[in-house]
Amino acid sequence: MGGDPVPIGRRVAYLRVRRRLSQQSFADRLGKSKSWVDKVERGVRSLERVSTIRDIAAVLRVDVSALLGRDVQPVGVAEQREGVARIRAALSAYEMAFGRPTDREVMSPVRLAREVRHAWMTFQHARYPRLVELLPALVTEVHRAHTQDPVAARAAVVEAYRVTAALLVKLGEGSLAWLAADRAMSAAGDPVLLACAAVQLGQVLRASARAGPVLLAAASQIAPGRPEELSLRGSLLVQAALIAARAGDDRVVGELLDEAAELAAQVGDGHDHHRTAFGPTAVELARVAAAVEVGDGPQAVARHEQAIGWDGWRWLPVEHRAAHLIDAARAYLQTDDPANAARVLLRAERLAPAEIRDRPAARDVVAQVARDPGAPPTITQLAIGLGVL
Repeated sequence: MGGDPVPIGRRVAYLRVRRRLSQQSFADRLGKSKSWVDKVERGVRSLERVSTIRDIAAVLRVDVSALLGRDVQPVGVAEQREGVARIRAALSAYEMAFGRPTDREVMSPVRLAREVRHAWMTFQHARYPRLVELLPALVTEVHRAHTQDPVAARAAVVEAYRVTAALLVKLGEGSLAWLAADRAMSAAGDPVLLACAAVQLGQVLRASARAGPVLLAAASQIAPGRPEELSLRGSLLVQAALIAARAGDDRVVGELLDEAAELAAQVGDGHDHHRTAFGPTAVELARVAAAVEVGDGPQAVARHEQAIGWDGWRWLPVEHRAAHLIDAARAYLQTDDPANAARVLLRAERLAPAEIRDRPAARDVVAQVARDPGAPPTITQLAIGLGVL
């Protein structure tokens, strides 16, 4: 994690309050004055003597390493790594599973479709630890179904790989997410499924300017028509726009998002065609994300504050809203407003705890906000709880 560590005085203040000690009672236990404690917590007085730091840690009933912010692991990191390893093992069985007979009963198409829907709902409710548990078995089941009937299982295979890629992006597992998205692209046998897979490919390859043409090519294969197709085409344009924003190409960003907005107006809000949640509000949130990418904090903040008042905001999946709030926090940081950055991060944590706790990119933003001298104590509390300070 980059950047300067949070001042030890702020750690002392947070841990003292958590122990429900007043400055006076804390000072009495240390054999110091209340003024001394106040100066330490405000950073006016430094803590240089090891013996004093040990005394403070003893009174606060924490390890010295926790007081200093060292050797603190993010919560649940071991369990997450084990879960990702199981997903990797399931994906690695791809070549062995396809084309080989199975000696186990294959799940019926109806049940398999239901399991895939459940996985997507779990993702959209930002229940990432639960999804980590579900995916290895689901991936194995779609492999078996594909072995028995490749045509009938094609959609389930693509959707299972899509939701796997979406989760792995959240968990910061870029290489494995690319593998899942690439498998989805390979399994797709028609333009619609290819476009579905390309949506996740765009998320995975957002840092690569080379991915833009791939998404636009997939979008061109979708003929304008029903809301389902419009949603896919529009979502691909959004992903291509965000890739262009990462490359700093304002003109292309504007053109692509304007085109997406025209399609969104025809679809309307409150829908989730092909798990895209595409609509006018989604496009507006994409404009916020694009503005953040190009460093235009004021525009991002203005659009954010307007968009969250729209009816469509409440209709978006929990995951989508929480992810946007992290983008909004970055926007507030760009405008030197750590208080509002902290506010929206805490709102995201209440809305979808796993979006903050299990997503490395989100934890980085929490740490960045908490290190700001103007940040409120509540964000310091969250950051320390996450093990990022």
